[in-house]
Amino acid sequence: MGTPDFDYHLYGTRVRFAQGCAGQLAATLAELGGQRPVLLMQRRLAASPAGQALRAQLEGLAAVVLDGVPEHGSVAYLEAALAGLRAHRPDVIVAVGGGSVADSAKALALMLPEGARLAAYAAGRPAPPRRALLPIVSLPTTAAAAEVTPSIGLADEGRKRLFWCRDVAATEVLIDPDLAAGLPRERLLATAVNGIAHDLEGLYSRQRSPVSDALALHSLGLFAVALAPRAEPAAARRQILAAAHLSGMVLSMARTCLHHAICHVIGARHGVAHGAVNCVMLPHVLRFNAPAAPQALAAAAQAIGRASGAEEGMSAADWVAGLRATHGLPASLRALGLAAADLPEIARLCMHERGVALNPRAVPDADTVLHLLEQAYGPALSRSTV
Repeated sequence: MGTPDFDYHLYGTRVRFAQGCAGQLAATLAELGGQRPVLLMQRRLAASPAGQALRAQLEGLAAVVLDGVPEHGSVAYLEAALAGLRAHRPDVIVAVGGGSVADSAKALALMLPEGARLAAYAAGRPAPPRRALLPIVSLPTTAAAAEVTPSIGLADEGRKRLFWCRDVAATEVLIDPDLAAGLPRERLLATAVNGIAHDLEGLYSRQRSPVSDALALHSLGLFAVALAPRAEPAAARRQILAAAHLSGMVLSMARTCLHHAICHVIGARHGVAHGAVNCVMLPHVLRFNAPAAPQALAAAAQAIGRASGAEEGMSAADWVAGLRATHGLPASLRALGLAAADLPEIARLCMHERGVALNPRAVPDADTVLHLLEQAYGPALSRSTV
């Protein structure tokens, strides 16, 4: 059975999932009373026919376009744009793209009305907003699902800084599978692995709940069908985006653990795409956590097997590794351009990431992380971590 359209309100966010719904952007802005939008996107999308069609919907409005959002976002980029944006007096933010764009939009929604530096919302000590936040209309083009989460992850001087505000998720989300049609296949699949990681980490996070468990298991089943070797491309793209949306809700409820801690450090420090790091690290971290989360990972394997007909007894880690091989996704840190000499510093920095505390298996020291990184680097550095 295919993925149906859906339309619902939850926690102040309205979500529309349908082929062609990006064409409702102008009407959505009119419903919000938006006359002075800020449009955030990346240059590749801005230059595409889809990007041009979206910009055409802003004709007649006093729109400002920021089309230079960098990979992983950037605190410095946003703070540099802030003075000009305040002078424009925007009343709505439109985010078109993946996680970097969605997180940048959430940051601006906080910074513009508050007049505060983003550091005030650092994860672990979030300050409540004093003024009404700008509404966000988000049109995702990848499986990052950042549009529905209350977290913001941005690069800042070689680190991935995490910020948190429960009021900052998008007001309106338009998930149009056609918008992802121009995305390189490898990038869409890599961001799908990121969504799978949201689900699997959510299932064994110390902050999990029955609600996040149910969402994660259903999302995994959708991913398993969409990523099957013979899946029809348009149907797979649609299903990936639906599964990713659910995985973002899992992330909002259960947060993430050791795997994402590692991905955040590598991505921000070495400029590697978040999805690509997920592809490399996820099987290794799942195997590390397996002794501490046997029931959660068994439930995941059952959900995957029921949906896809995967081999009985196949673990979630083996399934992810198989996806990687089937679809030609990155399989080693060496392939991502890292040097062996980089690994000890990455391991050290990971110990400062919040996700380590939510991991089901204790991570006592940086050497534990280093063993995982050595496994993921390539056979020459591999040594047992269990």
